Amino acid sequence: MGNLIGSWRLKEPSTVEECDSTWGSDSESDETGEDDISSETGRFSSDPGDSSPQLRGSPESAPKMKRSFYAARDLYKYRHSYPNYKESRQPNEYRNLRFYLNKIPLVPDGIYIEEILTKWRGDYDKLEHNHTYIQWLFPLREQGLNFYAQELTQDEIKEFQSTREAKRRFLAAYSLMLDFYGIKLLDKSGNVGRASNWQERFQHLNESQHNYLRITRILKSLGELGYEAFKPPLVRLLLEESLCHATVPNMQHSALEYYVYTIRLPASRRRLLRYARQHYRPAHAFLWGPQPKRRGAGGGGGSGGGGGGGGGAGSSGIRAPAPTPEQQRKGEESAVATATATGIMVSSRGALTCQDLAGGEGKGSAALGSKIAGLEGALMMAGARGGRNEYSEMVPL
Repeated sequence: MGNLIGSWRLKEPSTVEECDSTWGSDSESDETGEDDISSETGRFSSDPGDSSPQLRGSPESAPKMKRSFYAARDLYKYRHSYPNYKESRQPNEYRNLRFYLNKIPLVPDGIYIEEILTKWRGDYDKLEHNHTYIQWLFPLREQGLNFYAQELTQDEIKEFQSTREAKRRFLAAYSLMLDFYGIKLLDKSGNVGRASNWQERFQHLNESQHNYLRITRILKSLGELGYEAFKPPLVRLLLEESLCHATVPNMQHSALEYYVYTIRLPASRRRLLRYARQHYRPAHAFLWGPQPKRRGAGGGGGSGGGGGGGGGAGSSGIRAPAPTPEQQRKGEESAVATATATGIMVSSRGALTCQDLAGGEGKGSAALGSKIAGLEGALMMAGARGGRNEYSEMVPL
């Protein structure tokens, strides 16, 4: 009987809607006033003089986007503690904990945590171009691109959370990376604000988009190691900077598609998404709101979360006008032509993954750093070909 139970697997979701429980328990009782939303987390309130970047053209001419099923499924698994994950039968060496206790160096570089915390702060070139440290600083229960880094286990997580020295260094590592991004940790509650060098660092962050993958990993690791409450303030700040102040406009999609959905509490996600919907432009293209009420049981939507019929703007509850048959035909012809020219077709069920781009080279190699750098470049090229700022974040850095 034990073997039978052990062989059971929970049915995994097959659509974006099944992955996203954010609005499933929505009620008037947790509706937050706009003043409360602005002051709840984050250091800044929105400046009425700021304007969000506008997409030109009418709703009919704007590009029709869909939510990524692969992103939604990845974050569903994370939020639900990897329901079908089986830990290795190998002896648990607690390598992540021992690294944070300064007993072993990270591999393959042979660098100890104390050296990183004391000598790398402010060395932005090193933090930008070294591609092997991030998996050690922010461990997860999933494999990243550094195959020398060991995945976390439940037992190691418990031991880590009860070890004061490891937790102290983990927060120092978090502060180190925030400084790299132009952000500072304000207090022990996780509140954050702009650092003194924010202009220079935000400009770099807007252009260096492989760091968006790193931020996803950092947010996930915060939740794994007992700092779930630190995530909403950081996500709130990144939403405000990308949507309201346009200091990192290229981050908009990652913040909404990934960062918000690392947060495990649905009510916190709803508050952040309500705030984002206030400032997102064009408003009809906001994809992350509650599901629209459909007419009849067969109404549209598919696994990409486009929702609301064939021409809807997504699951925002605000519908764009449905295309005419002629517009729909032209759109389909344009999509086929684009896919043929680029060799890349992205759909809700056929998105390009990091493994595809890497050509299966992710099994570990001597030139690990250069492989990762090359993969990140391929990811950004794929995002550029797709005509929008979305590249796959499915393999955590």
